[in-house]
Amino acid sequence: MERKGSILLERYELGKLLGQGNFAKVYYARDIKTGQNVAIKVIDKDKTLKAGLNEQIKREISVMKLVKHQNVLQLYEVMATKSKIYIVLEYAKGGELFNKVARGRLKEDIARWIFQQLISAMDVCHRGGVYHRDLKLENLLIDEDGGLKVSDFGLSALADSRQQDGLLHTMCGTPAYVAPEVINRRGYDGAKADIWSCGVILYVLLAGHLPFQDTNLIEMYKKITRADYRCPNWFPPEVRRLLLKILDPNPNTRITISKIMENSWFKKGLGTRPAKLPKLEIKETKLPEVKTFSEFSRPSNLNAFDIISLSSGLDLSGLFVGDDRRDDVRFTSLQPASAIVSKLEEVAANMKLKVTKKDGGFLKLVGSKGRKEEVGIDMDIFEVTPSFHVVEMKRSNGNAIDYQKLKDDMQPALKDIVWAWQGDSQQ
Repeated sequence: MERKGSILLERYELGKLLGQGNFAKVYYARDIKTGQNVAIKVIDKDKTLKAGLNEQIKREISVMKLVKHQNVLQLYEVMATKSKIYIVLEYAKGGELFNKVARGRLKEDIARWIFQQLISAMDVCHRGGVYHRDLKLENLLIDEDGGLKVSDFGLSALADSRQQDGLLHTMCGTPAYVAPEVINRRGYDGAKADIWSCGVILYVLLAGHLPFQDTNLIEMYKKITRADYRCPNWFPPEVRRLLLKILDPNPNTRITISKIMENSWFKKGLGTRPAKLPKLEIKETKLPEVKTFSEFSRPSNLNAFDIISLSSGLDLSGLFVGDDRRDDVRFTSLQPASAIVSKLEEVAANMKLKVTKKDGGFLKLVGSKGRKEEVGIDMDIFEVTPSFHVVEMKRSNGNAIDYQKLKDDMQPALKDIVWAWQGDSQQ
């Protein structure tokens, strides 16, 4: 067990705990040879293996080794023991940008300085074929000099992850920051999706609250797909025009990073730090809307999902597909996608159903229970956040009566992974 003051692997003296999640803890530490301050992410191997997160951790490490930029959190080295993985990272003394903005909106020159650094970091990432896919204030850190550090590449993708159509297809990200094309699930350009998230971040820096807000997650997604937001009256006209180009719901006409860098507002004071930047001075105005940050940016406290689970008539399929099938049924799950897939395969095996898996969280189950033809069920797994999934079941072949019976048999067997059923009049 790691404890303050202990020497880790004869190299690092551990300090205070900076943060922790379900599978990892982050400590402040000091390199006893050089005296350099670092942050060490300690990952529990057994927990990540059971949760199916090994590939995600490998991807995060490989991406951080690949991207070298002053505004991207630097990875120094990776060490491992039989039970733990230790990732030694650059220490960002200022902590999360989220904590600064949650106190109120930033001054325009400070917000622009941060946005300039963010765009510079994304430009280098995209040129190297790296797409972050989860840009948000919690993943932007501040160093002791007020400089920006982009962190947490756990949901990132590389250019070689694209499918034959040249697009990415995994639905991921944080709801309030995610681009419309990611929600629509028709494939998306990782760079353009990141640009949208950068636009949301710029808005928040200047406004002190999110552009797309609603206590009902579905209504919030509708606002995102329509780019339904309003700029506060203190936004300069040139910022409004820039946001209009960034928060363009059509990815084909959305502004590119190179065009953002040519924008006149963006270029003001480029490379010049605001005088009061180290303290990240904020305006005195404190907006009540900031309260909704925790509802959408912290999945473990996401109250919006309670509303979804209690709304029996709520249909999530409109978020992803255009057709309306009356025999569709959905359930929500707090389990990782790997656990959901494993359980579905287990249930299918017990019911003697054939299973076919495809990319993008899709399974097809086929059984011979039908009186006239085989009954087929398509299972789609949608990732709303890394800790919250929606699984949609729908009939692909066979008659409705046989499908209903098969579905009724499956529901009790899935109780271990189901948080709440929805869209079924019998529930």
